[in-house]
Amino acid sequence: MPSESFRYIGVNDHEIDLFEGQYEVPAGMSYNSWIILDDKVCVMDTVDRAFAAEFTEKVKAALGDRTPDYLVVSHVEPDHASSLQSFLDLYPGVTLVGNAKTFQLLDNYFMLGETKKLTVKEGETLPLGAHTLRFVMAPMVHWPEVMLSYEETEKVLFSADAFGQFGALDDMPEWDDDEARRYYLNIVGKYGTQVQAVLKKAAGLEIAEILPLHGPVLTGEAVAHAVEKYGVWASYAPEDEGVFIAYASLHGNTAAVAERLADILDQRGCPDVVLADLARVDPAEALACCFRYGKIVLCASTYNAGLMPFMEDFLHHLKAKNWQKRTVGLVENGSWAPMAAKVMKEALAGMKDITVPEPTVTVKGAPKATDVPQLEALAEALLA
Repeated sequence: MPSESFRYIGVNDHEIDLFEGQYEVPAGMSYNSWIILDDKVCVMDTVDRAFAAEFTEKVKAALGDRTPDYLVVSHVEPDHASSLQSFLDLYPGVTLVGNAKTFQLLDNYFMLGETKKLTVKEGETLPLGAHTLRFVMAPMVHWPEVMLSYEETEKVLFSADAFGQFGALDDMPEWDDDEARRYYLNIVGKYGTQVQAVLKKAAGLEIAEILPLHGPVLTGEAVAHAVEKYGVWASYAPEDEGVFIAYASLHGNTAAVAERLADILDQRGCPDVVLADLARVDPAEALACCFRYGKIVLCASTYNAGLMPFMEDFLHHLKAKNWQKRTVGLVENGSWAPMAAKVMKEALAGMKDITVPEPTVTVKGAPKATDVPQLEALAEALLA
């Protein structure tokens, strides 16, 4: 943890069920905020408005008789900035620190009135006394105004939404690959190019600790591990060897075919085979698996001369996250006019560097012994 000059004033949210209205968070969320106590007092972000009262009480307890000089706004999204008005009501003389985009977006969300503002640019610094903040712009990671703050004395990186994860700190106090992956790929995943640009900037910094806006403080080996993971995720490279099979089934027949393919792959020594029923699995977890593995199989029933809706929606989300550089096997089911593979191929054609191996497997109704050679051929193609 940083020195006593840094005080944690964030909160844990166990009331939330869906983060950003869509991602399941059974372990809750943390909204992190810090105070740097020096000749000048600087607060790093606020929290979601639902916790404004708890937050301001923590601020008062940490400051005692002192008042803050600065409030750095790393990210305008409401889970971090919607307590600004409560903070300003308590400390009207504080100077808000942000970039030009910060203040433009603040006006879109919060009617703050006349406030003191300090607009900063890439590489500019804010001396606090023994500590100095240097600002690193991180546009589109994952909003255009996002900026990181590097404290030069203790080598602490305030990383905004980067290097965060799902889960409240009292439930998940350490970095967890699965929750960090699910968080990154669903929230930031589309912007791999922008993340790589920020990673290049970070490579020039000596980082002892990372303090994200969500999730645990990263220190020691966890810093290098998280940076390495972000490098893989941002490049869209597969993370693990194996095959992920996602299926959307009407009456269980397509599910049975997917399970039979999984058995065949396992028997042939595939290092890892993961199955997901798109009607029942957390969609964010399924999407993360598609990024995690280099080889994917999509199995879907034909529906209304098109595609089973759960698969159609899943493909939409993959495209929206800029999914790419994968080998994708296709399995379709259709009792009289199979169309699922055609629709899936059309969707995949709009994505980058997707290879569809032969054969495309077509099943009509219930799986039969005569379908097995097709599945075996597809398994061989995936493992080649």
